Amino acid sequence: MSTSGPAQGSLGVFDPAASADVFLPSRASAPDAGATVPVVVLVPGGGWVTHDRSGFAPLARQLADDGWFVVSTEYRAGQDGVDFPIPVQDVVCSAAYAAAQAQAAGYTPGRVVLVGHSAGGHLSTLAAVSDGVLAGPCADPVPEIAGVAGLAGVYDTTSFAPVMAGFFGTPQSQDPALWASGDPVLYAEAGKAPQDLHVLLVHGDADELVPVAQSQTFATVLERAGVDVQLDVLPGETHMSVIRPDVVADDIDTWLRTWL
Repeated sequence: MSTSGPAQGSLGVFDPAASADVFLPSRASAPDAGATVPVVVLVPGGGWVTHDRSGFAPLARQLADDGWFVVSTEYRAGQDGVDFPIPVQDVVCSAAYAAAQAQAAGYTPGRVVLVGHSAGGHLSTLAAVSDGVLAGPCADPVPEIAGVAGLAGVYDTTSFAPVMAGFFGTPQSQDPALWASGDPVLYAEAGKAPQDLHVLLVHGDADELVPVAQSQTFATVLERAGVDVQLDVLPGETHMSVIRPDVVADDIDTWLRTWL
């Protein structure tokens, strides 16, 4: 099931249904009607400026073929005239929408997992480690985020300050507290990440846009905070190749099955 159209503008109420694709588990692996199914939500990158989910379609189809209930979604970003924390709120509302769609499809929504790429990795992990602090009003009940997979994500906002000034709407020097509230690393260092959260960090060692150190440092911080984290550095993979199903689908599927 697919809906199309841009995410809503800054003056409207965000409607995840306006920019989402629902991928039902394949018939061969589909759970029985009424069964509890985990919900996987894919969150695209776009440099905090755009929000095109189309690149996630192959991975979404593969994960659905593996038996997961998958929703590929978008969020409002810089091109819509919004800044922090609205994109994070939209990701949370997309998770709520995804759980509601699982119920509408005849399943009992189970644990909700976010999978984000690049800027979407930042937004997804931020939504997870902030434990509801950044949530806004949503049309559907907001579920607990049980797991998050960051693919070539940015987790230390200070190191990306020149790029992220537009996302925060102000330079870091002008409002360091605002920047801190949008930094996944700082939430983990402060012990605010949920202790029952599960995290997968995937990064290609040939990534020329986001250094692999972003994932390595975040993994270390999460581990010190007592959060279950798995770091997979993939030899030869680039910033964009880590969303290809032949590169990452088995990794995500195996990780999910270890704790769901």
